[in-house]
Amino acid sequence: MFKKVQFVKSVYNLKDLPPPDFPEIVFLGRSNVGKSSLINAFLNRKKVAKISSTPGFTKSINLFLVNSSFYLVDLPGYGFAKAPQKLIQRWPSLIEEYLTLPRNIKVLILIFDLRRIPDELDLTLIKFVNYLKKFYIVVFNKIDTLATSKIETQKNKFIETLKLPPDLPIFLTSCKTKEGIKKLRNFILSKVEKD
Repeated sequence: MFKKVQFVKSVYNLKDLPPPDFPEIVFLGRSNVGKSSLINAFLNRKKVAKISSTPGFTKSINLFLVNSSFYLVDLPGYGFAKAPQKLIQRWPSLIEEYLTLPRNIKVLILIFDLRRIPDELDLTLIKFVNYLKKFYIVVFNKIDTLATSKIETQKNKFIETLKLPPDLPIFLTSCKTKEGIKKLRNFILSKVEKD
């Protein structure tokens, strides 16, 4: 599957980004949404993205070159985070500026914790990516923490609150049980391999 995953660099300033020589798949979500765990599950690795119990652990744009064929881009989490205030204030502009650059983004993966109640911050994110006309998918993560009967209810709550389009690809995942990971991986790779 993924024979080689190479850490490229951590970027705090966009001028330090590597040239857009490869297609990019981009992971974005709130602080503490399980983004690092999802990246590791997607790559079928244990410690590529560093996992922390501290919200906001990812403070930079982290790039990994996978199979010498595409970049996996790990963006800082948005929302509440335990980090210096100056860094937290910089994150939104870092994320926004990166997403507006003319880079070869094949898939933008927006991750939500299905246990939460979607709020204005989540809605703002959806409006922003719709405005950019970026192709994105939604991943509802941590489904193992909910009773099966509540999963569909919570999913519909997000869809309604965030006004998600009816044809939007939506995935339900659990990094703990690996449920939905293979389906998500296959879909993302199908987009990358279209080149």
